[in-house]
Amino acid sequence: GDILGDYLRRDGVWILSRNKQSYKTNNEKECAEKCEAERNFTCRAFLFTKKKLQCLTLAENAKMTVMFASMDAVLYEKRIYLLECKRGIGKDYRGTEARTQRGIPCQKWAEKVPHKPNYTPEKHPNAGLEENYCRNPDGDESGPWCYTTDPAIRYDYCNIPECEDQCMQCNGEDYHGEVSRTESGLECQHWNAQEPHMHGFTLKHYPNKDLKMNYCRNPDGELRPWCFTTNPTKRWEYCKIPRCTTHPPVSGLGSQCLSGKGEDYQGRIAITESGNTCQHWNTQFPHKHGWIPDRYPCKGLEENYCRNPDGEKKPWCYTINSHVRWEYCTIPPCDGREQQIAGMNNVPIHVPLTEECYRGKGQSYRGTTSVTASGKKCQAWNSMFPHRHEKTPDRFPDADLRDNYCRNPDGDNSPWCFTTDPSTIWEYCSLKRCDDHTQE
Repeated sequence: GDILGDYLRRDGVWILSRNKQSYKTNNEKECAEKCEAERNFTCRAFLFTKKKLQCLTLAENAKMTVMFASMDAVLYEKRIYLLECKRGIGKDYRGTEARTQRGIPCQKWAEKVPHKPNYTPEKHPNAGLEENYCRNPDGDESGPWCYTTDPAIRYDYCNIPECEDQCMQCNGEDYHGEVSRTESGLECQHWNAQEPHMHGFTLKHYPNKDLKMNYCRNPDGELRPWCFTTNPTKRWEYCKIPRCTTHPPVSGLGSQCLSGKGEDYQGRIAITESGNTCQHWNTQFPHKHGWIPDRYPCKGLEENYCRNPDGEKKPWCYTINSHVRWEYCTIPPCDGREQQIAGMNNVPIHVPLTEECYRGKGQSYRGTTSVTASGKKCQAWNSMFPHRHEKTPDRFPDADLRDNYCRNPDGDNSPWCFTTDPSTIWEYCSLKRCDDHTQE
């Protein structure tokens, strides 16, 4: 399979790593090969800069160190080092549990006190015997274990939960199982097929959503995994996937600031860019909405704090102003000073100037408004859901059909977009003409 399939991809982020190696490569795949072949340390992740084509192999991943925004960088983390669960007897377990089932701290594998080990990093270089983490170098049927720091107990087993590949955490956005039938029993359509249903959920448009075969997935933040069906009369349907019994691992990110699009932001800012107070997520007044905390348990929809549950360009909230449905929030960016320490000169983050008016018919409009005149959210141009259409980036390469920004690719009266409301195909956008005002 694809070497990058073993990695979790994050765009626009950088992590600080003390132990790293720099290489010149042509693409991400070559960088992944450098990570696999790394002999100076255990490579858990790599950074690739698209402009400089520079590759940095790293001993740390985002669970172990500081993460911050960097527009040109892509971070790839090895999935095996992010798992805090075991498959089978856990011979490939590479998590960070370092206590036994009785709660005794583990002895470091490289140390000889209080117990002289038979299994050491030198004798078993591929067994992941780092620090004092629980491991299973000898294929013990009872699972990962470690030597203990108690002189009276030489070794003990660790309490590592089973990986539940066929269940889902949260809304199943990280589900990688192989269920390929819907809840009513229909067979799923392959993601790379456009028959019987044409759609925009392809590997090209969603490279990090694991759209393999015809397995159920949740690439767009739906309530749970779904798929297009092979029945011509039923476009799509949810899949029946049980909820995991174990809780998802708590993210170690100190996301009190804006990193990337702010999907990990967990701060307490509750006021919008224009000064409107945010509406509480668990209320439906003054604005009715579907982002109910109980339905989206892992999106951090607490109180009325600004959040980004749907992959918008940055955190936002509904407002208590009945005339303003929702607005973006101003979140301070994560401090990028550590980038200098990282030993690589990154391209600085450029905040685009907002151009929220249009000239003429707006065919040259390149702003980032993505809401219609009646307040509906725009559908992404490369998506065929909920509306199938022909105004795609491939067919209109000069129209800048990025994300779900309002545009005018076909010479209409003003910028417009398809909407995410299944009952409204398209609408003009909430934009003014620049020449409506005499101000310079």
